Amino acid sequence: MTERAPTNWNAPAMQKRIAKRYRAERRFKLFGLLAVVMSAAFLAFLLVTMASQGWRGFLRTDVALTIDFKAAAMPIDRAALKTPGADLALAGAELENTVRGAAAAQFGDPDAISDYGWLKVREAIKKDPSILDRAVSIKVPASTKLDQALRGEGGAETKALAQKLDQAGVISSGFNPDFLQLSDSTDPVAVGIWGALKGSLLTMAITFLIAFPVGVLSAIYLEEYAPRNRWTDMIEVSINNLAAVPSIIFGLLGLAVFLGTWEIMGVKFGPFLPRSAALVGGVTLALMIMPVIVIASRNAIKAVPPSIRDAALGVGASPIQVVFHHVLPLAMPGILTGTIIGMARALGETAPLLLIGMRAFIVQPPGGFTDPATVLPVQIFLWSDEVSRGFVEKTSAAILVLLAFLLAMNSVAIYLRNRFETRW
Repeated sequence: MTERAPTNWNAPAMQKRIAKRYRAERRFKLFGLLAVVMSAAFLAFLLVTMASQGWRGFLRTDVALTIDFKAAAMPIDRAALKTPGADLALAGAELENTVRGAAAAQFGDPDAISDYGWLKVREAIKKDPSILDRAVSIKVPASTKLDQALRGEGGAETKALAQKLDQAGVISSGFNPDFLQLSDSTDPVAVGIWGALKGSLLTMAITFLIAFPVGVLSAIYLEEYAPRNRWTDMIEVSINNLAAVPSIIFGLLGLAVFLGTWEIMGVKFGPFLPRSAALVGGVTLALMIMPVIVIASRNAIKAVPPSIRDAALGVGASPIQVVFHHVLPLAMPGILTGTIIGMARALGETAPLLLIGMRAFIVQPPGGFTDPATVLPVQIFLWSDEVSRGFVEKTSAAILVLLAFLLAMNSVAIYLRNRFETRW
C-alpha cells in the first residue's frame, strides 16, 4: 500500500481552485447583500411613496366664516342648549341654511365651505351660547374643491376664489384631529379613521384570543401526545393544505356557517353571529390563521432539544409538567414568530371580511364586539373606490395608519418574543 503524496498547496492547479472558491464565496456574499439592499429599497420606496401622498390627508383647510347670529334671528330655545336635546333644537332652527347663507354672502359661493362646516358652528354655539347675540368669526372646514384649488388644481374660478381668500388672510391649513377621531362620511373633509381603527382592534382581539390558544394546544397535542398513525398523518396534511387555502374561501366559510341559516329535519338554525360585527370577522380570521400558528408552533416545539425533556423527566417531572414548564417556554419565541406572521396576514385581509358584510357605511365607531364595524383594509378599499378627489389623500393617509398599527402590533410581539427567548 503506497502512501498518499502530501498536498502541494503552492501548485498552480491548487492555487487556481482556491482562487475559484474564494471568488464563489465573494459572489455569494455579494448576492446576499444585494438581496438585503433590494428589500430595503422596496420598503423605502413604499414608505416614501405613501408618505408623500398621504401626509396631506392629515391636514385640513379652514376658512374664517363671519356669521351675524343676531341679524339672522334664528328661533332657538336657549334653555334647550343646555340639555341633551341641543342638537335637535339647533337643527330645527335651520342652522345649516344660516351657515350656507353666510358663506354665500362672504365668499360669493355657499359651496366654498364643506357640508361638514355647519356642524362646527353647532359645536361653537353649544360651547358658548352667548355668541347668538352678536356677530362672530368661526373657523369651518373649506370644501374639497377649494382645498384642491389652493394646491393649483381645479377650475379657474375656484382658483381665483382661493387666491382671494388667501390674500385676505381668512384661510389657513393645519393638522386635522378629526381624521383620528371621526368615522366614515360621504364628505372627504369629514371622514375619519377612528371607526375603522377601533373595528380592527376589536377584530384582532377576537382573532388572537381564538387562534393563539387553540393553535398552540393543537400543536402540543400533535407533537407530544398524538399517536403516529394514518389519521394523524391525514390531520397534518389537512393542516398544511389549509395554510395555503386562499383567504376568500374562509370568507365563504364564515358566510355560510356563521351568517347562514341551516335547516335540519325541518328545524331552522342560525344565523349564529351578528352580521358585519367584529365578532364574526374575528372568528373568520381566526380560522384562517390557525393553521399557520399550528405549523409554526409544531416546528418550535420540535426544535427544543430532547435533552431538556429527558432532564425534566429525570428529576421527577410529569409529562404535563415537562411540556408546560420546560418545553413550551423554550418554544415560545418560535410560537410568537408564527403568531406575528398570522396576525399580520389577518390585519391586512379584505376579501373574507367583504363577504361577511364588514363593508357597511359605519358613521359611529363600534361600541362592542357585536356592533356593526369595519376594519382598516376595508375602509381603504372603500375610499379608493370613491370618485371625489379628496378621498385620494385620505386613502393614502389611512394606509399610513394601517402601517403604523401593523408596526406597533409587531413591535409588541417581537418584544415578548425576545423576552421569552432562552439560549442554551
